[in-house]
Amino acid sequence: MPDPLHSDAPQARQADPTAALYDELLELALEAARRAGALLRDGRPADLGVAATKTSPIDVVTEMDLASEKLITGFLAERRPDDGFLGEEGVSIEGSSGVRWVIDPVDGTVNYLYDLPSWAVSIAAEKDGETVVGVVAAPMRGETCHAVRGRGAFRNGEPVGHRPAPPLSQALLGTGFGYLAERRAAQAEVVRTLLPQVRDIRRGGSAAIDLCDVACGRLDAYYERGLNPWDLAAGVLIAEEAGARTGGRPGQPASGELTVAASPELFGKLQPLLDELGAWHD
Repeated sequence: MPDPLHSDAPQARQADPTAALYDELLELALEAARRAGALLRDGRPADLGVAATKTSPIDVVTEMDLASEKLITGFLAERRPDDGFLGEEGVSIEGSSGVRWVIDPVDGTVNYLYDLPSWAVSIAAEKDGETVVGVVAAPMRGETCHAVRGRGAFRNGEPVGHRPAPPLSQALLGTGFGYLAERRAAQAEVVRTLLPQVRDIRRGGSAAIDLCDVACGRLDAYYERGLNPWDLAAGVLIAEEAGARTGGRPGQPASGELTVAASPELFGKLQPLLDELGAWHD
């Protein structure tokens, strides 16, 4: 596997402090994701218990979510004690370095609970509010996708890129659904109207993996309402660095209101259609 940090990294460290910082953040994110992925894969109990619930009884938080986040934050804080953190399981630390880690310790919790393979560890690093490094590790796929802003996107160290844009009628879309009944009903109505206009729609269960699948050419596009920063931070950067266009409502960045990712030409057709269909509200 090619070195994801690139062979010229030592020279970059000497010549460009920003490049050196990005190299360091990528190296740490890759190692933290590898360790957390191994913990989750190898430590998953056969009778996986549920520690608590989130917004509804369907949306579970497992003991392994908490263990994964603790592993990641502990590893990163030991090496960069002045950084900030934002994590799905409650960690929120301001930090003083200008770097903040945005962490989803298990993206695709329900898949993980049911022993389905589409779950991932998602780690992004922001510098002064801009996402500059993203890593999505999917251990049961045997894949890790990563990106550094301005350097392209990679899967297991090999460069990736989005699929050529098909006509909308031939586009394979990924999406996801919220856990609250009211939101699910609204999202189902969007799917009902959209489905006859596209090739098909997939619901994989992990936003981070869906965004990486756009980056790797496995989906033509992806959209979803209701994502949190930790759901989308790493995957959006990876999709962008693979040449895809991302955003929310017209003129807005990807956010909890709406996240869309597709090749630029397809994005130009899909985003206004989703806006017209009201994919951004419940």
